[in-house]
Amino acid sequence: MAALELYLDLFSQPCRSVYIFAKKNDIPFEYRKISLFEGEQYGEEFGKINMMRKVPAIRDGDFCLAESIAIMLYMAEKFKTPDFWYPSDQQQRARVNEYLSWQHMAIRMNGSKFFWLKLLIPKVLCVEVPQDKMDAALEDLNGSLQLIEDKFIQDRPFIAGEQVSLADLVAIVEIMQPVGAGLDVFEGRPKLSAWRDRVQAAIGKELFDEAHKGIMAAQEMVKSMDTSKMQFFKPKIVRLFL
Repeated sequence: MAALELYLDLFSQPCRSVYIFAKKNDIPFEYRKISLFEGEQYGEEFGKINMMRKVPAIRDGDFCLAESIAIMLYMAEKFKTPDFWYPSDQQQRARVNEYLSWQHMAIRMNGSKFFWLKLLIPKVLCVEVPQDKMDAALEDLNGSLQLIEDKFIQDRPFIAGEQVSLADLVAIVEIMQPVGAGLDVFEGRPKLSAWRDRVQAAIGKELFDEAHKGIMAAQEMVKSMDTSKMQFFKPKIVRLFL
């Protein structure tokens, strides 16, 4: 049986969650890198894998699938990963589903926006970001982080209870995105910091660091980036964020 093909760019938060999940569970796969900054998602061949032109995406034989949550649930069922990732207990699974349903338009959106406004738009696209936009983005991000602490973690070790789950994995990769732009989101947040340490330990520090190596070097990377390759995105990005 041919291994899964995973189409990923580890600068993308959802790609990191899929990559970590596959590696942690010893799921055999072939890593197909798609560089978002170079626009490889718009290539003809990748369009056959995912016509939405987004990563992550997978190909399993003749079967192609997009969207990180769908991909991880598919892998969990196909490869019978340990129950704690997506618990069979009804209430624990409901907690996972609750977080996964909430995060798209909250921490994912707000963390990504901060990353673009703080790092990519001024450093790569050379567009000045108004201070009021920056302040509003930080306020929205802090609101999402507070909800993760107060609503989703509370006094539990992990979001669904005593063990790590897909909810924690999806949460940590999103939270690390603004960290890559130079914002210490854990400063003054002991509950969030302690949770991060538990999630890192559950994943394994070596794997966690491997997956986040690129994003943690993002500030240095942009200094040597060929900005001409990003000009294609400039009008779209400016309309989206500014």
